Amino acid sequence: MTVISAYAYSQKYAFVDTEYILNNIPAYKAAQDQLDQSSAGWEKEIAVIYAEVERLYKAYQNESVLLTQDMKKKRENEIIEKEKEAKALQEKYFGRDGEMFVKRQELIKPIQDEIYNAVKELAVEGNFAVIFDTSGSLSMLYTNPRYDMSDDVLEKLGYTN
Repeated sequence: MTVISAYAYSQKYAFVDTEYILNNIPAYKAAQDQLDQSSAGWEKEIAVIYAEVERLYKAYQNESVLLTQDMKKKRENEIIEKEKEAKALQEKYFGRDGEMFVKRQELIKPIQDEIYNAVKELAVEGNFAVIFDTSGSLSMLYTNPRYDMSDDVLEKLGYTN
C-alpha cells in the first residue's frame, strides 16, 4: 500500500481552462462570430415562417364561421403544412446533424484539436500524469494558480496574452 501511495504522490498534475484559451485565440472569436451570424440568419428565416403560420391561424379563426367544412379543412391543412415546413427548417439548421453542427465542426473543431495537441505535448514535455480542464463541469474546490498551464498552451499555439 505504501508503494502505491508513494507512486500516487509522485505524479504531477496540472490544469487548463479551455474557455480562457479559446477566448484568447482570435480565430476562435472569428469562428464564433461567424456561427452567431449564421444562427441569427437561420433563426430569422424560421421566424418568418412561424409568423406566416400565426397570420394564417388568425385569419382562419376570424373567418371560420364563414367557411364551409371543405374550406376549413383546406385552411387547417395549409396551416399544418406551414408548421411542418418551419419544423423541417429548424431540424435542417439546428438538428442533431444540421448545418449548425456541420459548420461548428468545420470552424471550431480544428481549433479544439490544436489545443488538445498542445496540451498533450505539454503533458509529455512536463511529464504530467493528468491535466484537468477547469472550464467545464469539473469541480475543483481549490486550484493553485502555479499549476495553471493555460498560458503555456496559448504560448505553445503561438499566442500571447
